[in-house]
Amino acid sequence: MELRHLRYFVAVVEAGSLTAAAKNLHMSQPPLSVAIAQLESDLGVPLLVRSPRGVEPTSAGRYLLDASSRVLGELDEIVATIRRSSGGASRVMTIAAVPVLMWHRIPELLRRHAAVAPDVEVRLVDPPPWTAIDLIAQRKVDLAAVMIADHRRFLARHRDSFDVYDWGDVPLVAVLPPEATETGTVPLRAFDDRIVLLPHRTAAVPSLPELVEAAFLRHGIVPREIRTVDTIQTILPLIEAGVGSAILPDPDQASLERFDVTVRPLHPDPGALRALVLTPRGASADPTVRRLLDLLATPQGAVLTNRV
Repeated sequence: MELRHLRYFVAVVEAGSLTAAAKNLHMSQPPLSVAIAQLESDLGVPLLVRSPRGVEPTSAGRYLLDASSRVLGELDEIVATIRRSSGGASRVMTIAAVPVLMWHRIPELLRRHAAVAPDVEVRLVDPPPWTAIDLIAQRKVDLAAVMIADHRRFLARHRDSFDVYDWGDVPLVAVLPPEATETGTVPLRAFDDRIVLLPHRTAAVPSLPELVEAAFLRHGIVPREIRTVDTIQTILPLIEAGVGSAILPDPDQASLERFDVTVRPLHPDPGALRALVLTPRGASADPTVRRLLDLLATPQGAVLTNRV
């Protein structure tokens, strides 16, 4: 199997016919047909169903199309990275951050970072927190930003594995359907006899569910029902639809503005999550990573350059 055969195959499926693909590839049709036939012979299965209307991939062809797109995309990225490096461009830095931090705090950080390091290409991924921590442990990303319920316990467990930087508190707010009539501060008692939405808890990274349930227990709040969903980002459409309400993190009082929900402060305060930035041990010696770490700030603007 040759890479050019994979590129030809993808082009044929996307074009829907050998004639159109040959035109897009700036080649004649006979050698393209030979290349596709050679690919089918190498794999031992038919990849295309041919008809007067054009071609359609078989089930094996659909699998190969998906796999080829991934392989060729990764190859193109490798080539582009090498060319950037040979041209004197700075390195690529990858950040894994939970989605809530992606909605406001990460963009603000990257805006400041671009002003001091315009040649650094930043890539973002938004996995759940336990995956972000695994990515750092495997050194597949340069930094990870997560939110933790008990940061002291987290530090005790992971201090020897990562360098951990404090990125400030993330307050919790009441998030209600758009038609909610509550004004001003919402009492925690308002969640009594209400359908409350919470993300699944995970023993690996205690976070929002543990904090909310502890607040309910502490203040004697008994919701009518607690419905668990996969993630915070899948809770928000349900609130917009009026299915239920939630207590959610709102970094910098700006992250939830983009959604059609009612956001209100809570009393008494149910507590806050702590945003932490993780790097592999010793990564701050890298000037590219160090520049970004020096820009970490709380919502009040205090630079946090020391490890927790």
